[in-house]
Amino acid sequence: MKPKLKLHKPTLKLNLKLLTISFNTAVVVSSVITISALVNSQTQAIDKFTSLANEHQNTLQELQSTSSQLETVKKEDQRIINQNLQKETDDIQNTYKSSVASYENLLKLKEKTTENLDSLDKLYTESIILLSDRKLSEASVKFSELNSQIENKETKLAQEAAKAAAEIAVKEAPSANNTPPGSGYSRQYVNSEAGTFLVSMIAADLASSRVIVDTASASSCPNNCPVLSLAEYVSRNNAFAGINGSYFCPSTYPSCAGKENSFDTLLMNKDKTYFNSDNNVYSTVPAVIFGSGWIRFVSRSQEWGRDTSIDSMIANQGLLMLGGNVTYEPDGDPKKGSKGGRSFVANRGNSVYIGVVHNATVAESARVMKALGMENALNLDSGGSTALWNGGYKVGPGRSLPNAILFIKK
Repeated sequence: MKPKLKLHKPTLKLNLKLLTISFNTAVVVSSVITISALVNSQTQAIDKFTSLANEHQNTLQELQSTSSQLETVKKEDQRIINQNLQKETDDIQNTYKSSVASYENLLKLKEKTTENLDSLDKLYTESIILLSDRKLSEASVKFSELNSQIENKETKLAQEAAKAAAEIAVKEAPSANNTPPGSGYSRQYVNSEAGTFLVSMIAADLASSRVIVDTASASSCPNNCPVLSLAEYVSRNNAFAGINGSYFCPSTYPSCAGKENSFDTLLMNKDKTYFNSDNNVYSTVPAVIFGSGWIRFVSRSQEWGRDTSIDSMIANQGLLMLGGNVTYEPDGDPKKGSKGGRSFVANRGNSVYIGVVHNATVAESARVMKALGMENALNLDSGGSTALWNGGYKVGPGRSLPNAILFIKK
């Protein structure tokens, strides 16, 4: 028989106490772990909240900056802004126009001289670069400097031409002759109220000659118009003499873009084709009308009345003489006021004259016509277009032309 296990009361109490301590310890450890997890979770939450708060603060700052800029824009005077923009646009346009004028003045200077003008080309290039960079003030200064140098060279050329003319006068024409030739070609000095000028001219009698106007184009041409040299006009019409015609827009000029080699004034060529009929604004421009055995000058081309029974007509500015009186007065156009070869068509009785007054303004050319005893005279194109033909070029050849006045035998 097995003996019974007998537990003593003190031992039981001790075991119960140990069991209680172990349980409490486990509870504490579990609580610590739980609290630690909660603390970590709370820390992460705080970090996330802090990040969101920072982002919110940055957004608020951006909104405040945008709001401030918006308020600034609201306070700005749009009228003033528009005015400033308009002024800047005007300045750009004006400086561009100045660049075009400078370039065309440079081209005209090159037409008059064989001198090396590389320094002026360089100055023009520098001006254009400044303009492209929108440095308008600096560009304007450069263009002014360029124009001044061109003007100085023009003055020098005029002085040299006058000196050369005086030397020729001493050698070839010790005394001036104010009587125009009865027929054919003449080169003579003419004394006038404006001074003494060399004149190259050709005379034709309307009893034995006809005067016609020929055009390179068969009809009105607004742009990219055909042109011919004066020699080609003479050849294809079997003419014995000829001269350049009306003002036109040379293809080399920037201001002529979109209207290259075109002319605006009224004209009827030898084929009875009427040019620029819709351009009535030019009906007030002076003209010369050529008929069979007669010639007529009018102060307004509208006085012609579009009569197609005539041989030809051509209009141009300005009318130098009418009825034996000087009618031309300077109009402020710097091109007409500068010195150069001045082409003309004139008459004295039944004789018609075409020619060039050398180194003169348009106003001086009118005084020369008066001194020659012309009854009527009309100014023609000049500058690089100036050309006179009689058995060869007497002046020129000049650039190719959209129209020309020709003498042919009847």
